[in-house]
This record gives sequence, C-alpha cells and structure tokens, in this order.
Amino acid sequence: MGHKEEMEEQNERISLTLDHIRYKVAVMSGKGGVGKTSVTVNLAAAFAAKGLRVGVLDADIHGPNVPKMLGVQGRRATSGPPGIFPVVSKGGILTMSMSFLLDEDDAPVIWRGPLKMGVLRQFLSDVAWGELDILLVDLPPGTGDEPLTVMQTIPLDGVVIVSTPQDVALLDSRKTINMARQIDVPVLGLVENMAGFVCPNCLTESHIFGEGGVARTAERYGIDHLGSIPLSLEMRTSGDAGNPIVAEDLDAPASRHVMRIADAIRRKLT
Repeated sequence: MGHKEEMEEQNERISLTLDHIRYKVAVMSGKGGVGKTSVTVNLAAAFAAKGLRVGVLDADIHGPNVPKMLGVQGRRATSGPPGIFPVVSKGGILTMSMSFLLDEDDAPVIWRGPLKMGVLRQFLSDVAWGELDILLVDLPPGTGDEPLTVMQTIPLDGVVIVSTPQDVALLDSRKTINMARQIDVPVLGLVENMAGFVCPNCLTESHIFGEGGVARTAERYGIDHLGSIPLSLEMRTSGDAGNPIVAEDLDAPASRHVMRIADAIRRKLT
C-alpha cells in the first residue's frame, strides 16, 4: 500500500472515530505557564460530574502533563483488536497521552514536526475512544505544529483560550484568537486563570497578575469571557496530587468557578 492509500485509510479511521464523539473542543493558550492543562483537567472533571462521557487527548507531545494531573502518571498504553485503549482516570475520564508510550516518565521526546503530526493523527485513528459526549484536546502553548495539526484534522466545535490577566500572556492569547479565526475554527471564549488571590488570613483579594485584561480582550475581539478562576493553593496542590479540585471538592471556590465555565461552554455548544 502506497503512502497516499495509507493516508486515505487513516483518514477514514479518524472520521469513524470522530463520528462517535459529539463535541470536540480544544483548549489553547498563547503562552506557557498560564495553567491551561489545569483548566483542561478540571473542565473534564466538571463535565464528568454532570454525567457526560468525557475524553481528554493530551496533544502536548514534549510536555505531556495531563496524566500527572489526572492521577494516571506511570501507566502505559495497552492495545487489542479495537486499537489502543485509552487510560481511564477517576470519574471515568478517558485519557490518551504521549506519556503512556514512554518507557520512563522523564524521557524527553526529541522529535520534529512530521513525527509529532503522525502520533497525533494516530491518537485519533487508532485509539478506541468509543462513544463520548465531549473530547477535550489539551494543546501545547503557541501556534505551532500540534495546534495546527489538530485544527486541520479534527472538525472542532470550538476552542477555549486560557490566559492570565497579565499583558504578556494576553499578547500571545490574541495570536491564538487570530490563528483560530484564520483556520475558521470557532472561538468559544476566553477563560481567565489566576484571576485573583484571596489571603486565607485577612481575606483580602490581591490581583497578582493584573485585573480586567481578559475581559477587555474578549470585548475587543467580540468573543465571550467565559469566566475567571482565582489563584488557588488548593487547585495547585490537587493537580500535583493527581486529583483535580473539581473531583476532590465541588464546594471549593475554584470548583464553583470551573463548574460555571463548563456550563457556559456547554451552552455555547448546544
């Protein structure tokens, strides 16, 4: 079988996989370090808590952190007649990540673009995702190979862009908005992460990374500000422990914010 025939066969398998997934949403950020993966896994936990069948595709080939934050780090992918089996994390969330294909968790992936594009397509063509209500794709920061491959391969229902309020993060977020628009992918809205920190002793709120920048950017570009998530020690520690705060404590302030954002995304999709 020639390369062209192989690509056509893989495209058919990808289409068959996507036919069984109701909504496909990518979570993006223009800049690293804004908590995009933390937002992704907590949104996944929020949708699962609402009774949806949820999958998370970790498209960050060089820095796959989804398994760590979902408590399945160290697991390895297995396969059978249907294909490669996604790993099941707490709450029944199905997950696939480059991390599951590595012999060691700290092994670097030193790949150029074509290899990365190939494995992302394989995550769609050969992974037995089954019937899902929503697939969240956690993209690496920026506008490079992986976001472009996902946007050109998956008929996305939209992208959610995560940013902190600081100007340097918002500068890069504007680039992701323009990228999505150039490829004709709907922008569902902006999520402001690390919006403010409430001192546990004096209960004073401090806006460490600035205030209002995400809302102003959303207004400037005519897109929705989906919500804000406070800078939270509990959100950080729960992620490090592999148990998203939404799955751990639905009454936590950060959890309530994430649940409202999940509701806003769901309204945009339906």
